[in-house]
Amino acid sequence: MGASLTTDLKREVAAYRAKPGVFAVVDVPALTYLMLDGHGDPNTAPAYAEALASLYPLAYRLKFLSRNELGRDHVVMPLEALWWSADRAAFTSARDTSRWDWTLMIMVPPWIEEEHVALARVAARAAGAPDRVGEVRLERYEEGLCVQTLHVGPYDTEGPVLAAMHDEFIPAHGLRMTGHHHEVYLSDSRRTAADRLRTILRQPVARL
Repeated sequence: MGASLTTDLKREVAAYRAKPGVFAVVDVPALTYLMLDGHGDPNTAPAYAEALASLYPLAYRLKFLSRNELGRDHVVMPLEALWWSADRAAFTSARDTSRWDWTLMIMVPPWIEEEHVALARVAARAAGAPDRVGEVRLERYEEGLCVQTLHVGPYDTEGPVLAAMHDEFIPAHGLRMTGHHHEVYLSDSRRTAADRLRTILRQPVARL
């Protein structure tokens, strides 16, 4: 018997494809994520590093469990994050990262259930994952109608792109912003030069 196919959700979910310089209106279906919340500058806040050190081990333990116990292998998805602040300028002109709230996320296949997360959590803890792995939740998240684009370059240069999305494209197309700013990190910042980082910038919207 041949090896089972490996599911890559990036290829199956159309909203995980975007083009630079193009604002596209897309419909994002309900998807399942591992999630962990926090606050503060992602470059300096200890909570951010702890969240990363909790999410990734759990995501990989789930991959191994799914492959070995369920016979269904999948690619571990890229890191994602929801970002928000009481002052929207913190994302655009001011870029005051110390004022940001965030939820870090990694999408998992729809067949992953709470019982699988519980087993993977035990294995991750045994392998030395931080205590915050116990705070990671499995959540079904539906964004629906969104505007998105692909940003290529350093994270700190996203401001003008977001300003154009929020202040120009969205109102010009009879839309209003509804949910949290969402980023999908298609590149590994540890292995990719800053000017080549590829990030999907997504904003949930509703029609006026």
